[in-house]
Amino acid sequence: MTTFSPGPSKVYDNLEGYLNDAFQSGIMSASHRSAVFMNLYKETETLMKEKLHMPEDYKLLFTSSSTENWEIITQSIVEQASFHIYSGSFGKKWYEYAKHINATTGQLKIDANETVDLASLQVGQEFDIIGVTQNETSNATQVSIDTIRSIGEKFPEKMIAVDTTSSMGGIYLDFSVADIWYASVQKCFGLPAGLGILILSPKAIAKTKSKGEHGRYNSLNFMLENAEIYQTHYTPNVLGIYLLNRVLKDLPEIQHVDSVIRKRMQKLEYTVAMTSKLQLLINNEAARSSTVLAISGSESFVTEIKQSATKANMQLGGGYGPLKASSFRIANFPAITDEEFEKLIEFLKQY
Repeated sequence: MTTFSPGPSKVYDNLEGYLNDAFQSGIMSASHRSAVFMNLYKETETLMKEKLHMPEDYKLLFTSSSTENWEIITQSIVEQASFHIYSGSFGKKWYEYAKHINATTGQLKIDANETVDLASLQVGQEFDIIGVTQNETSNATQVSIDTIRSIGEKFPEKMIAVDTTSSMGGIYLDFSVADIWYASVQKCFGLPAGLGILILSPKAIAKTKSKGEHGRYNSLNFMLENAEIYQTHYTPNVLGIYLLNRVLKDLPEIQHVDSVIRKRMQKLEYTVAMTSKLQLLINNEAARSSTVLAISGSESFVTEIKQSATKANMQLGGGYGPLKASSFRIANFPAITDEEFEKLIEFLKQY
């Protein structure tokens, strides 16, 4: 069965071979203090720069998940308080996690069908970091890179942290417009869950060192000290890092992946528009995600179409949070083949 769930989603078809190679190579038994692991870490960071165009002076760190990154950013980088811009459940959760640690955390919740109003956006001096959920998996919205760039230009004294959990590895991201980026591998990287990615600019690293937060299991300074010699502060998901390395080796440069993903989403949106029963959850094209599409409907209709898809050997993603019963979601991730995508298109056309 092909899953179009937005996470955990379909893994790359080559994963079986990667796993066999990992077993044969002995990497799964390698110490995270060994030269073998250090070389793997260094090569993976180099591949991120080559394939995803991560800047040369940015640093790649490994965590357990995007959720862990919420805590790391708040504990180790935020000095005063963070201000969060979001439209859906995951952005709200990031804000709530941060607020649990720092009660003065601020927020701006925008409607899912709206874009950020830059002219009216106000972020007070009491906030030193602005958190932006670039791709909101729960309602299939996104904030454009141009908007993130403009936020940074409007508030140059603040750092921008960006959640790209459902977009990194699928669309082109200009990492230079922000200093903190994070994601998980179970979406656009086409891998099993269990590995998080955190990317920091030199400014973010300097800010972390200036704050000087130590003493926690996931204190960023402790992580950075180890990362300087391509080690981790704890025994990491070595297999996950190896698999990420293999995916990056086989991945075309991100601009080519981006082109495929955007063309497929246009075709998917057109297909939905030409049906009589399917309705896009997000009507504003400027606010709509390129990697996840949400379709709304009655609870009975959502149940019916998901059951029909299952009979056709396809799994559609359920709605999330308050949208659970009234929507379903379709992942447009790189691991899904064109043939599988075309099968989905033909299935949707009957509605």
